[in-house]
Formats: sequence, C-alpha cells, structure tokens
Amino acid sequence: MAGQAPNMLAPPTDDELLHAQADLWRHSLYFVTSMAFQCAVKLGIPTAIHRAGGTASLPDLVAALSLPPAKLPFLRRLMRLLVHSGVFAAADDTTGSAGTYRLTPLSWLLVEGEGAAPVVDGHPCQVPVVLAGTSRHFVEAAMGLAEWFRKDVPAAAPPSPFEEVHGAVLFDESMASLHPEVDTVFNQALAAYDHSGFATVLRECSEVFQGVQSLTDCRGGDGAAAKAIVEAFPHIKCTVLDFPRVIGNKRGDGVVNYVAGDMFRAIPPAQAVMLKLVLHHWSDEDCVKILTQCKKAIPARKDGGKVIIIDIVIGAPSGPLLEAQLLMDVGMMVATKGRQRDENDWRDLFKKAGFNDYKIVKKLGARAVFEVYP
Repeated sequence: MAGQAPNMLAPPTDDELLHAQADLWRHSLYFVTSMAFQCAVKLGIPTAIHRAGGTASLPDLVAALSLPPAKLPFLRRLMRLLVHSGVFAAADDTTGSAGTYRLTPLSWLLVEGEGAAPVVDGHPCQVPVVLAGTSRHFVEAAMGLAEWFRKDVPAAAPPSPFEEVHGAVLFDESMASLHPEVDTVFNQALAAYDHSGFATVLRECSEVFQGVQSLTDCRGGDGAAAKAIVEAFPHIKCTVLDFPRVIGNKRGDGVVNYVAGDMFRAIPPAQAVMLKLVLHHWSDEDCVKILTQCKKAIPARKDGGKVIIIDIVIGAPSGPLLEAQLLMDVGMMVATKGRQRDENDWRDLFKKAGFNDYKIVKKLGARAVFEVYP
C-alpha cells in the first residue's frame, strides 16, 4: 500500500479555522475601526474629554457634543471599539462598558488646542492626518489597487492609484487646480505630519546640529522646523528651500531665509542639508537625483559637510510599530510614487548618489535620524 505523500498539505484543524474566520472578519472590517476613529475626531471627542478635565462619562460626552440623548447607547458601542483599539482608555473598568473614558497618548495627539498652539509641546494636533488618511479620496484610491495592479504600464514609474482614480498628483499643482478643497486637506495633513516630533529630534539628537554653521531645509514648507533649529541653536544660519507655490511671498525675517526653487535642479549651499520626511514621497530614481543635488550643495566631510535625513526605516520588531511602518509603505504606494525603505534600501540610495558613509544617529518611534557623509 502506498504511503501518504510526504509533502501533502495538512488541512487546518477546526479550531484553527474558527480562529481564521475571526481573523477574516477582523481584516475585512478594519475599515470600520478607521471610520469609527474618523467619527470620533469629527465629533471632537478627544477635545471634549480634555476640556472635561481628562475624564468624561457618556452623558458628559452627549451633552458636550450636543448629541441627541437617544444616541447614547450607540456612542457606548463606538467607544467600546475605540477603547479596544487604544484610542481611548476606560476610566472605570477594563472594557469601557460603564461609560467613563480618559485620553491615551494617541488621543492626546487629537486634542485641538486654543488657536494653533499644540496641546503637547512639540507635537502639533494630528487631526488633519486622520481626516486625510480616512478621506473619501484616499479610500477610493486604495479601492482601486487591484485594477491598478492588473493594468500594464510600461513606464518605470507608473502613475499612483491616487493619480489613476482622481486624475491629479497629490501635493502637486494639478491637485490644487482640480480639487482645491481636497488639496488643502492633504497639505494641512502633510504639515501636521512633518512637524510632529521634531522637538523630540532636537532634544534627543542635539549632537546632529552642534557645530553646524549653516543648514538648508529642503521642502521646509512654512519654516517651522528651521525656526525651531535656530531657537535651539542660534548660531546656525538656516535657509528654507521649497517650490514657488509653497514659498509664495515669504521673505527672510532675519531668522530664516526663504528660497523658491526646485531641489531636483539646485539646492542653496550650506554645511548641512536636511531632508525631513521628504524622500518617502519619491521613487528611488528621484531620490538619487535629490541626494545628488544635496551632495553638490555641501562641503567635504572634513569641513563638516553632511546630509541630515529624518524618515521611516522599516525594521521595527514585530508588533504595532512594524505594522505602522508597513501600512505607511502601502499608503505611499496608494497615494504617491514613493515608498518606505529598510536600512539596506537607504544604503543603496546613498551609494548610488555618490556618498561614502552614513550612520543612524537614533531611532525615534517609527522614524530614524541619519547623518550621510560625502
């Protein structure tokens, strides 16, 4: 009698299949968590809890948010999911069923402070990031992924799913012309994302900026990062480079100088060039072009020349941080021609652009701070 083939695939057990079914529900309905998250932000629940002194009951929230009293049981169900997801914490029990809630570090980032002042120093409100990431335009682009994969495009850098679906490039003049309101939402999200955590970089990686006499911040936007650098290190002369549509009428204010230009063509010379959360928006080929211009703009390493890069480095230990990095990578694939990179990918870019060495100064959350040397 012939024996069982050694490579025959063993079917899952009933218990494994039941757990797999639960996983199937979870993955299929992840978007419900995103929409519940968006709902909490649009209702202003984090701000309401903050204004209530840090904890709020369901009746408190219903009153503060001017919701119909009949919606209280539905709000309890929403909050139960968001407590489980770590957006809020239950102040009275482990499940949130009794209906008193407090902020977590995540929901602290969603408190809208008075005016433009951040509630947590150095971490501006991240509400725009949530609204952009859960927006109809982003979701529709993600829904087009299967069709995008099937489409045969010979170009080395095919249009992103976002461009395919909406006919415009994110963060580009085409987007501003075609969808001005949506363009505003995404640019507000970009600014909030870029500014978050930079004060931590200045505190935790101060050695990166010590001894630097001049610095050009590429795609520096409104100059917030450059101003923070000058405040922490008054001896550094900072220049912000960005596209003319971003710089607009900004002029040097004695603290920061603004230059309207194109980092693909030329970068104002400085001892150091900073690329803060820039390169993940671009393809490898474009990154090499940008880094090549950076190399031209700085002096030799012996004279202090270096490029400072702050960006995601895929490779966190398995868990939520790695999941965030991988989600951001696919998010870049959906919305741009860029990508997130692991350390080997970064090393290859530096080598192709003609740099001789680099080091990771420190990893901060999902991001890392690089020094790259000519």
